[in-house]
Amino acid sequence: MSSPVVIIGTGLAGYNLAREFRKLDGETPLLLITADDGRSYSKPMLSTGFAKGKDADGLCMAEPGAMAEQLKAEVRTHTHISGIDPGHKRLWIGEEAVEYRDLVLAWGAQTVQVPVQGDACDRVFPINDLEDYARFRAAAAGKQRVLILGAGLIGCEFANDMTLGGYQCDVVAPCEQVMPTLLHPAAAAAVQAGLEGLGVRFHLGPVLNRLQQVAEGLEAHLSDGSVIACDLVVSAIGLRPRTDLAAAAGLLVNRGVVVDRQLRTSHANIFALGDCAEVDGINLLYVMPLMACARALAQTLAGNPTAVSYGPMPVTVKTPACPLVVSPPPAGQEGVWQVEGSGTDLKVLCYGADGQLLGYALTGAAVLDKLALNRQLPALMA
Repeated sequence: MSSPVVIIGTGLAGYNLAREFRKLDGETPLLLITADDGRSYSKPMLSTGFAKGKDADGLCMAEPGAMAEQLKAEVRTHTHISGIDPGHKRLWIGEEAVEYRDLVLAWGAQTVQVPVQGDACDRVFPINDLEDYARFRAAAAGKQRVLILGAGLIGCEFANDMTLGGYQCDVVAPCEQVMPTLLHPAAAAAVQAGLEGLGVRFHLGPVLNRLQQVAEGLEAHLSDGSVIACDLVVSAIGLRPRTDLAAAAGLLVNRGVVVDRQLRTSHANIFALGDCAEVDGINLLYVMPLMACARALAQTLAGNPTAVSYGPMPVTVKTPACPLVVSPPPAGQEGVWQVEGSGTDLKVLCYGADGQLLGYALTGAAVLDKLALNRQLPALMA
C-alpha cells in the first residue's frame, strides 16, 4: 500500500484541505492527526457562542468518526507528534514511525500567554479551540463578572459576545486604542464606543500585575493601582504561529513556517497552510486566505501544481454592537487616511500617492459599502 498524504491538524485548515483534496483524488490514502478531539467546528464561532446560548457540543458540526467516513480518511485524535524526519519522509509519534507521501502542517497558532502573579493563575482561560471553549463554559457557569486580557480583534469579539450572553465584561490592555495593529484610531474609537454602549468597560494602558482569590471571587490588580473585581479571566492577548516542530526538523521558519506560493516548505514533500504558515512573506490568521490556500494546495497534492493567489482579504469582525469590516493596506505600503461619516458609522479610507485605494475600515452602517470598495482594492498577492 502506498504511503498516505498526512495532514497534521483538524481545524478549518486541515479539514478544508482534506475536503478539497478528496474532490480531486478519492483513492490516495489520507491520514489526519490531531492533538485535540478531532471534532469539526468553525473556529470563528467560538466568539459567538454565549450570545447564541451554545455550549461546545452546540458548536460542533461533526464528530471525528463522521469526518473520517466523509473524507475516506483515518483520523487519529489526541495524538502528539514527537518529531519529523524529512530525509526519510516519516514522522514520529513516540516510538511509532509513520511514513508519508506528502506531509501538510495545518497545526495552527498557539495563544500568547503572559505570566500573572498571585494565587489565581488557574482562573485565566485562553480560548483557542473547542476544548478550551468547553473548559471556559464550565468555569463560567453561574458566574457574572469576566475580565478580558487583550483589546485586539478576539478580545473585542469576546467582550461583545459575553455581554450579550449576560456577563459583565471589563477589558484590560496596555494600548491606547482597541485593535491597535488593525485599525485607524477613528475606527477604533467607533468600535469602542459601540461596545461601551453595551456596557463593556475598557481599561486601556495598564497591565494585569496580580490575580488573587478573595471570598467573593477574584481581585485583578492592575499596574496603575486600580483593582477590578471579577470571577474569571479570558486571555485574548494574541496568537503565535506554531513553528517549534518544523524548526526542529530543519525546516525554514520565520514568523510562521516559511512556504512559497505553492505552499511548499524548504523541504519538497512538506507543505503548510493556515495560521502556522507564512506564505511568500505573508502570515494572515484569517479564514479567507486559509480557504484560498486549501483550494490551491489540494490541486498541488493531486498532481496539478498550483500557486495560491490572494485577492483583497477584508476581515469581518464579529462586534455587532458596532459592525466592522477592515482591509488593512498591504504591508510596506504607505498611504494617506481620510475619515468620512459621523458617530459609529465611519468610512476610513487609505489612499496611495497615485489615488489608488489601498485599504479601509468600515464601521456601523458604512459596512454596506464593502463590496463596492473591495472592487477598488489591489490584490494582496496576485
